[in-house]
Amino acid sequence: MAVKASHPDQMEFFDVPSPCIGVCQSGPKGLCLGCFRTRDERLYWLKIDDAAKRTIIRACQRRKAQALRKPGAGGDENIALPVQGSLFDSDNN
Repeated sequence: MAVKASHPDQMEFFDVPSPCIGVCQSGPKGLCLGCFRTRDERLYWLKIDDAAKRTIIRACQRRKAQALRKPGAGGDENIALPVQGSLFDSDNN
C-alpha cells in the first residue's frame, strides 16, 4: 500500500512584520492613512496567524493603490501622504 507524501505548510521562522509606518490616523472610511488597515486589523494584529497577516498586507496594498487612483489624487507618485514627525527634530519642538 503506497502512502502519499503530504506537503506540510512551510515553517515560518520569522513573524510577519506589521505594515505600520507610524502614521496612526484614521481616514473617513476608518482605514489607517499610513498602513491602510481597518480598525479590527490593527487591533487584532498580534492575535492572528501569519497566513491572515499576509492576506491583510495584500489587502492593504490594494487599498493603497485604489486610494492613489481616486479622482483628485492625480494618480502620480507625488501624492502627499501623512508622515509621522520625529520627536528628535528641532522643527517639531
